[in-house]
Amino acid sequence: MENNDNKKQLNFELKPEVAQGTYSNLAIISHSRSEFILDFAAMLPGLPKPEVRSRILMTPEHCMRLLNALKDNISRYEAQFGPISLGAAEQKGTFNLADFAPNGTKS
Repeated sequence: MENNDNKKQLNFELKPEVAQGTYSNLAIISHSRSEFILDFAAMLPGLPKPEVRSRILMTPEHCMRLLNALKDNISRYEAQFGPISLGAAEQKGTFNLADFAPNGTKS
């Protein structure tokens, strides 16, 4: 007897304008007691400042599920392709926006 009868299947609609994706090389994460806010931005040469391209709001529980899913996928990626190197960024870690002056320079 197959257990697939108990599994729920989700059908997603992926519109063409969403399917092409949005490039991001910077994520800004903030939170309150009830939600996490993930701003995905692109910092590109010639632009005066990073431009937020997408904002995602999540409950803390869904954010934890996302974290676990990312850990799982990164683990499988590294098993197949080898470790992901962050280069110089590995030594820096993260930063807080509050550490930066209003004009975008580090204070």
